Amino acid sequence: MTIINALKSFYHAQNLPKRLKNEIRQDHKGLPQRDHSLEQAVDAAMQWMARAQDCSLTHDGGVSRDFSFINGWASSYPETTGYIIPTFLKYAEGYHQDDFRERARKMLDWMVKIQLPGGGFQGGKVDSTPVVPVTFNTGQILIGLADGVRHFGDEYLPAMRDAADWLAQSLDEDGCWRKHPTPFAANGEKAYETHVSWGLFEAARVVPDAGYAEAGQKNVDWALTKQAANGWFADCCLDQPDAPLTHTLGYVLRGILEGYRLTKRDDYLAAAIKLADALLAQLKDDGYLAGRWYADWTPAVDWVCLTGSVQVAYCWFYLYELTGEARYFDAGVKANSYVRRTQKMEGDLDERGGIKGAFPVDGDYGIYQYLNWAPKFFADSHMKEIELRKAQG
Repeated sequence: MTIINALKSFYHAQNLPKRLKNEIRQDHKGLPQRDHSLEQAVDAAMQWMARAQDCSLTHDGGVSRDFSFINGWASSYPETTGYIIPTFLKYAEGYHQDDFRERARKMLDWMVKIQLPGGGFQGGKVDSTPVVPVTFNTGQILIGLADGVRHFGDEYLPAMRDAADWLAQSLDEDGCWRKHPTPFAANGEKAYETHVSWGLFEAARVVPDAGYAEAGQKNVDWALTKQAANGWFADCCLDQPDAPLTHTLGYVLRGILEGYRLTKRDDYLAAAIKLADALLAQLKDDGYLAGRWYADWTPAVDWVCLTGSVQVAYCWFYLYELTGEARYFDAGVKANSYVRRTQKMEGDLDERGGIKGAFPVDGDYGIYQYLNWAPKFFADSHMKEIELRKAQG
């Protein structure tokens, strides 16, 4: 860091709100020793997301993108609201929380309302510009629409089919989506759009003979050409392809695993294991997993991408179910525990139960924010851990 940049950073830090300065100071003391039960963690995360829905600046049924220590609550974020829907429905069913079923329905109704002509969905927050259809965001919302059809019937089927058709038809011949990139990330191919393929796989479960599964597989096949022998993926980040986030590695991993779940293709499982094992080898005993990685698996940063950690934890749990190998279960438990210890169970309602973008909070992912997708993946991975522990007796 140059002297000028150091001075700029110092000046910036001095002008932060006192509440945020205290948070940074506390985080840099190290991971809190506090912990709580898996069930308490899930309940708190779900309540935070419900509050994020209620506190959205646009009050439209969507979920606020984040709560910022600097700017407060944001407007609704279509992309992540889309895949929050299945989490709300799972929680409603498994934890007897009927109000979350109705909350999910409000999200679905909003999704239908904002769908663009042709079937795609916009990138960014709902009040962001330009409003153009984006591949990745459409794929994430498709996950929610497919679950909406399963839970509520054909009311959401036209929107689901329009989104799935738009994605399948916009796929390039080699399996990469290039025509409709987001204006809110760096240009270039994105291997992590296997998470878009997951949306097509979910649509294929609803409408098996529409070619959705084949389109999704075509993209996963393309993505696997980006995998190195050591498991790392090229072109797998929002903005730094030479040092992908654990978050986007979690995306590509989950998409490949969902491809395996649908097709039972051995090459998909082998590729997923290669990446999952590489990440497992980097996991520390306390559950620490760095937030970015260079191609030789050297950590690129010294902060944790909390979202990415619980995304990967879920995938480890799924691999445990597939293989019976305890190392995957143990790794998921460690990663969950690390992130859970950052979760507050008391204090300000805007923070209670939420999950920060990074730990410490000044890490360069969702900096100074509680992100709405962080507790979504947190709740998913913790509900999965609860299920596995019950199955173990």
